[in-house]
Amino acid sequence: MANIYDVLKERGYIAQVTHEEEIRELLGREPVTFYIGFDPTADSLHVGHFIQIMVMTHMQRAGHRPIALIGGGTAMVGDPSGRTDMREMMSAETIAKNAEAFKKQLSRFLDFSEGKAIMVNNADWLLNLNYIQFLREIGVHFSVNRMLTAECFKARLERGLSFLEFNYMLMQSYDFLELYRRYGCRLQMGGDDQWSNILAGVDLIRRVEGAEAYGITFTLLTTSDGQKMGKTRAGAIWLDPNKTSPYDFYQYWRNIADADVKKCLALLTFLPMEEVNRLASLPGERINEAKKVLAYEVTKNVHGEEEARKAQMAAEALFGSGGDLDAVPTTEITMEEYRRNSNVIDLLYSIGFIPSKGEGRRLIAQGGLYINGERVDSIERQLTEQDLRDGSLLVRKGKKAYHRIVVK
Repeated sequence: MANIYDVLKERGYIAQVTHEEEIRELLGREPVTFYIGFDPTADSLHVGHFIQIMVMTHMQRAGHRPIALIGGGTAMVGDPSGRTDMREMMSAETIAKNAEAFKKQLSRFLDFSEGKAIMVNNADWLLNLNYIQFLREIGVHFSVNRMLTAECFKARLERGLSFLEFNYMLMQSYDFLELYRRYGCRLQMGGDDQWSNILAGVDLIRRVEGAEAYGITFTLLTTSDGQKMGKTRAGAIWLDPNKTSPYDFYQYWRNIADADVKKCLALLTFLPMEEVNRLASLPGERINEAKKVLAYEVTKNVHGEEEARKAQMAAEALFGSGGDLDAVPTTEITMEEYRRNSNVIDLLYSIGFIPSKGEGRRLIAQGGLYINGERVDSIERQLTEQDLRDGSLLVRKGKKAYHRIVVK
């Protein structure tokens, strides 16, 4: 079996490492306990987290033991990494609710049975810390001068960095130390924006325990022009099917730029690299075949094979190749609701197909809104029972965002 480090490197995951040769030798020699942290700042994981989940899955399949660390404690402070402003403070109740949602989602991707993956919450040790004891045991090992040179802090100094956020690096480092003590965890992994925090944790274990620890960061999910992936006009692309439907999830990957196909196939699917390279090298219009494979495989990984198949068939139904229109995202309303919201903007806003009425007016002004294949040319457009086809409307915004409204 290939060394998992080589697999991760070939697929393009690895951005930075603390001790490359030592890590590669260690991963090839014995099972290694490693961890990745997830701060529960929302009630669902999103596609930005999916890189981390894929890495954990690759590592577990290679015989290593993942620790999924839910940041119930660190989320009380907020990570300043990659931020130009302070995160909104969340209540303990909201954080606890989000943490439970994260646990449920992560359990779909990793094997948490006996001796396999571990899931823990850093609230278990962070929330009851004695502040003076923490400063004496942990704070003494941190140089403020060195901390201020870290990328996660430098960008914030001009705008203002709160003392609350300044503690985040100490807390994340302490997490690594706790996991080393409790589970023999020797490797921390995370997105490349976590490099400074990971380095601090590696150094803390060396200073406090006199032991070797290691860190790896991986590529952030960005487009070829450097923009973060997983955002649309409507918001983030979530892993929760109630927040982003499997069809919309499928369509997001089906419509990515040609230049991003190879990266996404390598990072977000388990297809062999030979197949990734073959698909990514398809010429001209045939690159759309690769996008269909990408969309199906990523949707299958996140939502299961049945939902991936339904999303694929819905796309085929809408774009002229046959398929099952019943799989198109659908909202059912009563005839009373339909009549009450007879203005097209009111109706689409009421079902959540447009985020605001202003967005609806903009779409119509730009010629980007269609009902049953016909362009809506007025913001005053009123819907009647004559618009219903077999009791439903098929709505489209832009080129490929479809929704069916069934009136009962």
